[in-house]
Amino acid sequence: MLPLGTAMPSFVLPDVVTGRPVDAAAAVAGKRGAVVMFLSNHCPFVVHVRAGLVAAAHDALDAGLAVLAINSNDLATYPQDGPEPMARLARQETWRFPFLFDETQDVARAFAAACTPDLYVFDAAGKLVYRGQFDDSRPSNGKPVTGRDLRAAVTAVAAGTPVAAEQRPSVGCGIKWK
Repeated sequence: MLPLGTAMPSFVLPDVVTGRPVDAAAAVAGKRGAVVMFLSNHCPFVVHVRAGLVAAAHDALDAGLAVLAINSNDLATYPQDGPEPMARLARQETWRFPFLFDETQDVARAFAAACTPDLYVFDAAGKLVYRGQFDDSRPSNGKPVTGRDLRAAVTAVAAGTPVAAEQRPSVGCGIKWK
């Protein structure tokens, strides 16, 4: 896992909805912090929490944080995670944040991302203060989707207060590496 306190890796990736490149440094400049989410279209863990995750991401935007969603899965073996299906999903669900395609998988490696969903929160200084799960809900455990863990980190960053040191790693589908 990426160590807490690590500076947010810099990157430029294409937004599949607009077709324009998004420079992470420019996207987070002047914000209270940033949420970076590694997602995929097909993963049952992502599908299970996606509505709650999108709502939490929109709340983070409203609180003054930048939000960037990234898909790093191998397009050759998982075409349902390619740019066209990504754009269709983001449009259908009216995402207010970019959905970026990491075709080379270099950005996933820079973040030490391992699965989808894999979530990171950076403070206003660009330092990693949270990395881990959305909440305790899983597709088969019957627990409600609340976003408790991510929401607590976003609330702390928006308020300029420390994020809880106890953090649970993300659980989901492994990133499909080339």
